[in-house]
Amino acid sequence: MSVYKITFSPTGGTEKIASRLASVFGDVHNIDLTDPAADYSRMLLNPDDICITAVPSFGGRVPAAAASRLAKIQARGAKAIATVVYGNRDYDDTLLELQSILTAAGFRCAAAVAAIAEHSILRQFAQGRPDTEDEAQLNQFAGQIRDVIEADRISGHIALPGHTPYREYNGVPIKPKAGRGCTSCGLCAQKCPVGAIPADSPSQTDTKACISCMRCVSICPAHARSVNPLMVAAAAQKMKKSCQTRKENELFF
Repeated sequence: MSVYKITFSPTGGTEKIASRLASVFGDVHNIDLTDPAADYSRMLLNPDDICITAVPSFGGRVPAAAASRLAKIQARGAKAIATVVYGNRDYDDTLLELQSILTAAGFRCAAAVAAIAEHSILRQFAQGRPDTEDEAQLNQFAGQIRDVIEADRISGHIALPGHTPYREYNGVPIKPKAGRGCTSCGLCAQKCPVGAIPADSPSQTDTKACISCMRCVSICPAHARSVNPLMVAAAAQKMKKSCQTRKENELFF
């Protein structure tokens, strides 16, 4: 048996949740779904493998890049813990969609988790989460999931919130841009999950390809990448009501 942590985590919030859930399973192999150059079709799993498979919710959906890469994995009956991370608004159809993607790839879903992490764009929402309370709850979830897997009480299909057809999502207009402090070091181009930053001109951004994941902003060593503050303020005002109440993590079997 091998344990895998399969994550699409541009700014680290999803990775934190996945790591907490993986902590009870011993040695873990990491699969980074943000690497556009990786050949995910070469990943062959076995029925006794355990996979903590975690993605962020983008507008209530699984990010398209993560969905396409997960679909290429040859799961062959491996056990999956479907995990969706969101910034305290709602995850809408994301968890339902993720289970469908995993099932189609040959996974058996042993459990599903919806968890909170700091919003990647509007960082005032769910700021500092996962916090100590979250970590304790996620530890409890992990223990419960381990018990279900060890007892082989896996149905393969979990009743989850969400609807089909899935919520329509066409991205957000908030796109990071490089300022005058850009040194053209190229780190953002190297690490962009969708190749939206040209390697030969890293101060530029292909706004049509950009998925507003904010990785380039979070990793820029010169802090030269940013988003339009007026657009951020408008978006924050729009989301304030839906994000003001603390949401809690959820576990599904």
